[in-house]
Amino acid sequence: MKNGFRYQRTIENIISCNGIGLHLGNKANLTLKPAPEGTGIQFYRKDMGDKYPLTKAVVENITDTRFATTIGYNGNSVHTIEHLMAALSGMGIDNAVIEVDNVEVPIMDGSAAPFVSLIKEAGFKEQDAVQPYIKITKPIELTDGRKGISIAPADKLGVTFYISYDHPLISEQEYTYTAGNGGFEKEIARARTYGFLKEVKQLTAIGLAKGGSLDNAIVVDEDGILNVDGLRFRDEFVRHKILDLLGDIALLGMPVAGHITAKRSGHSLNIRFLEEILKRRDCWVLVGSETPIAYSIEEKEMSVSASPSVPAI
Repeated sequence: MKNGFRYQRTIENIISCNGIGLHLGNKANLTLKPAPEGTGIQFYRKDMGDKYPLTKAVVENITDTRFATTIGYNGNSVHTIEHLMAALSGMGIDNAVIEVDNVEVPIMDGSAAPFVSLIKEAGFKEQDAVQPYIKITKPIELTDGRKGISIAPADKLGVTFYISYDHPLISEQEYTYTAGNGGFEKEIARARTYGFLKEVKQLTAIGLAKGGSLDNAIVVDEDGILNVDGLRFRDEFVRHKILDLLGDIALLGMPVAGHITAKRSGHSLNIRFLEEILKRRDCWVLVGSETPIAYSIEEKEMSVSASPSVPAI
């Protein structure tokens, strides 16, 4: 810490993994590399070469939020970045370059835990520069029918998430997470993505959900789940929603001090909420930096045509 601030961090060593993409089913190799101060998290499509320059994982580079979070540039994309982004944010990694040789980040086991293990194996390197952060000073709220998300002033990042399904196993679930003290790794990272069997069957019938399996997702039928090993947490469903939200919030490009309350939110509403935060400059201050956030929401136009329609399992 430095005068109440923390230093930026990157990873110590280069490290790699491989797997398949959840939505498109493509095999992919992924490599995490250390990066200098101020780099942020940047993605590089190794298979595209110079056609895909380094693309920073920030709001203005989001190209699609259907079924997952996608960033891209000039028609090229990297799909399903949210679990990796949550792991990097949850483990306090501010600067890294992510190389991937296909269109989608590997899903691994459907959670952020494999990425957490990868980051820990690579090691942590504290850097010389202080890490700025966004401090919420006034509440911000966004609603869309029965869905909603808001943020209020707080000393650190926290999330309270509520979900409800007409299903005996899930029903209503609520969980509150507060960043720090290893809470992300203990409480959130192992929670897996999930989907309903009837929807998965519909998607596979038309050639979608190609990478989904019981090895990388919780599959729910009418009465329970098909995974023979059961749940990792009694409320694993809502914990995974928090994981997804943390991955999306990381696209602000720096940490946030504020408490988020979300009801039935998903990627699309999450990203709309990030845009709302950036527009509401009277509701937050940038602490630890004299450089303002250079981003005009009015100039941003999200394109979904650059990304194929991919399903969530």
